[in-house]
Amino acid sequence: MRAEPILAAVDRGLDAAIGRWQDFLRIPSVGTDPAHDADIRRAALWLAASLRDAGFAAELAETAGHPMVLASDPDGPPAGGPRLLYYGHYDVQPVDPLELWTSPPFEPVIVEGPAGRRMVARGAVDNKGQLMTWVEALRAWKAVHGRLPLPVTIFVEGEEEGTSANLAPFLTSHKERLAADLCIVSDTNMVGVDRPAVTTMLRGIVDVEVVLDGPSHDLHSGLYGGAVLNPINALVDLLAGLHDADGRVTLPGFYEAVREPSAAELEAWRGIGFDDAAFLASAGLSTSTGEAGRGLLERLWSRPTLDINGIAGGYQGEGSKTIIASRARAKLSCRLVADQDPDAVFAALARYLQNRAPQGASIEIIDHGRGRPIRFPTDAPFVEAAARACARVFPHPAVTIGCGASIPVVAAMQEILGIDSLLLGFGLDDDRPHSPDEKFDLACFERGIKTHVCLLDELARSGSHRANEEPPP
Repeated sequence: MRAEPILAAVDRGLDAAIGRWQDFLRIPSVGTDPAHDADIRRAALWLAASLRDAGFAAELAETAGHPMVLASDPDGPPAGGPRLLYYGHYDVQPVDPLELWTSPPFEPVIVEGPAGRRMVARGAVDNKGQLMTWVEALRAWKAVHGRLPLPVTIFVEGEEEGTSANLAPFLTSHKERLAADLCIVSDTNMVGVDRPAVTTMLRGIVDVEVVLDGPSHDLHSGLYGGAVLNPINALVDLLAGLHDADGRVTLPGFYEAVREPSAAELEAWRGIGFDDAAFLASAGLSTSTGEAGRGLLERLWSRPTLDINGIAGGYQGEGSKTIIASRARAKLSCRLVADQDPDAVFAALARYLQNRAPQGASIEIIDHGRGRPIRFPTDAPFVEAAARACARVFPHPAVTIGCGASIPVVAAMQEILGIDSLLLGFGLDDDRPHSPDEKFDLACFERGIKTHVCLLDELARSGSHRANEEPPP
């Protein structure tokens, strides 16, 4: 089997592929909102039908929450070669604030951008657009050759934007069905539209909510102010102490297990050509802040963080209501790096908050989930195979990068299925995932499809799939 005729088929069928992508985007599959439960199922059914149309045996596998989509190639591959598991998610983030969108979030539109045409819609990049790059690559392989060159299983979930509560139980109960040598995930970024990247580091996460209660009910601030505990004041004081003047997290032992990047890694990152100013500009900023003495990429890829993601308490309506609220709450998250332990960090954060809660207050710590940091060797055979695939499509060679985000499924794949994941994504820093006007450049979509075509060819040729194995000569 050869990849060249498949690449030609991708060119001929690109408009049809974009049309299928748009159909997928029109389904408002907001996974965290129960009002969209029917839309979630509709998205799963649409994806299963699209995979069947592409020649796969596809089905919905029910869970206690949203269904999984499972598919495989009924025609079967030739004997030998690594088994591949393709993972993605069909759920998307809520669209709020709706008024900041320049077009309806579930009516995908193609507009002009600095790098050419781009698709604007919720889920355009995260993860429907990126997922469709490998779906369309597999479709093209099937259309041209009738079967794939390697055994492939497709696994797509609908709860990634929430807690993925049913992911680990599903992986555990379907270990035989999902058995593979390598998982392929497209949910990460490139350095630029012409600069592909393979991600070899992901930060882990500890997601926490803290609730601080004081008086039995809201009080008049004139009658009680200065004489009773104010939960909002107390919580703000607690949170302010989580960082020192140099931007370092003050939790005892927080940095003990952190693996420092080597001098060679730092030099390699400097050679990537990352545009700090453009990255900051994509967020409407001009200055980077964070841990003192660290560069921007170092902060993003190799340093842990603790952020306040939301805070609430008291009166939030129009005008004034002078009260001492009975309750205050905040949502916090830590992004972790190798070799931090999420359980140890959660315990340290809980102890810090509980030990420093003021007298007269009751405090509750709610665990919203944890995930381990991930780090793969940059010279792993599957990373090198991905780099070769990128070289066949992009004008510049691929670089290995880190990612400040967390993809909990990657740790779950290691822990439950015993396999590594190839993180080969095609997003850009200005794609605005989770934000209004989320987009995905059409050039990235097209190159993503073609790279996945070539990746399948490279893996079939070399058999490279594990971090600790060398491809045959």
